Amino acid sequence: MIYVFDTSSFIKLNSYYPDVFQIFWQRFDEAVADGTIVSTREVFRELDRDDPDHVLAWAKKNSQVFAIPTDAETNFVQKILAVPHFQQLISLKAQLTGIPVADPFVVACAAVKEGTVVTEERLKPNAAKIPNVCQNFNVKCLNLEEFMREIGWSF
Repeated sequence: MIYVFDTSSFIKLNSYYPDVFQIFWQRFDEAVADGTIVSTREVFRELDRDDPDHVLAWAKKNSQVFAIPTDAETNFVQKILAVPHFQQLISLKAQLTGIPVADPFVVACAAVKEGTVVTEERLKPNAAKIPNVCQNFNVKCLNLEEFMREIGWSF
């Protein structure tokens, strides 16, 4: 199974300090190395806009996990944005200023790879959030805690 990490889950990992959660980071690195955990270039761009932290430092050292979207993923993004309600994923401010927007790319990556999205966003009725898009396109969606349970990690 492939798990496509959203920016919000990477940000949550800032609470998992490498010197305290060594086993977690060892397993995380192994899952990245074997291709179980992936993400998209747009997630890296969102992370790179925040203040430097240990997750951003990790991301820069592990840039291979943040893949450039494939043609199939780009086509799926178009499919997502063809739904008028989901056009809200890209705010007017982001459109005008070029602020990176990873959400549709995360869902598209998981859909194309038949994987699971890992995000801290929650399903909200009538919202344009990752879980809503996932539900609409039948893409499995978990949060970080559910991800760890599903793959059998406990510490």
